[in-house]
Amino acid sequence: MMSCGSKKKIVSTKKTRTKEVVVNNPPREEPINTTSTSLIIDAKQAYIDTYNKLAIEEMHAYKIPASITLAQGILESRSGRSELTKRSNNHFGIKCHKSWKGGKTYHDDDKKGECFRVYKHPVYSFRDHSLFLYGRKRYMNLFRLKITDYKGWAKGLQKAGYATDKKYPKKLIKLIEDYKLYEYDAKALGKTVDEIKTKIVDSHTVKKGDTLYSISRKHKVSVDDLKEINGLADNTISVGQKLYLTKL
Repeated sequence: MMSCGSKKKIVSTKKTRTKEVVVNNPPREEPINTTSTSLIIDAKQAYIDTYNKLAIEEMHAYKIPASITLAQGILESRSGRSELTKRSNNHFGIKCHKSWKGGKTYHDDDKKGECFRVYKHPVYSFRDHSLFLYGRKRYMNLFRLKITDYKGWAKGLQKAGYATDKKYPKKLIKLIEDYKLYEYDAKALGKTVDEIKTKIVDSHTVKKGDTLYSISRKHKVSVDDLKEINGLADNTISVGQKLYLTKL
């Protein structure tokens, strides 16, 4: 009798093991894959939802399109998920440079162990990004563009050396258009998307002998307004330069 009981237990164990392998494994794989895909799809939109107000504030303060700030943030920080961003709140991949007096961290980039800036909070990263562009001569021409010209800004950033990737402008423009980031430019200006797309802004192309004063008299716009509209720090202009005559 003991022999028979022993055989029954062995058969029962085999059946249980078979059920665990065949029935339980497949359902575990599908939810994991679905969740992972969902996170990848939602990461960019989550970043936009979190930081669009900061981008609009910077547009008000420094005349940098909110669409550009958001697109750069998404691209440079991998939607806020890069190690540099998570550990250092550095959303724009800005390196230390000689003038930087704040916190520092080191990551491999174009070279090994490059120095990157560290911020206490993302708000400081967004502000430093604005100051970084606004305070450097090589980016000066960007501020002469229409503030809604995100394509011109995207191309100008790469041309001025912000990124070495030749596809950088296309990547920024694709993000802006896929996620309609230009809507935040319109919101910052208190206008509709249609208004910022269709509004015609009068301009004057600088010719030999032109001065800000002569242009202001010709078009009945004050010198101060010309400087403000075109982001000019002084009265210096150059032949071939396009000056806008009206505010957006």
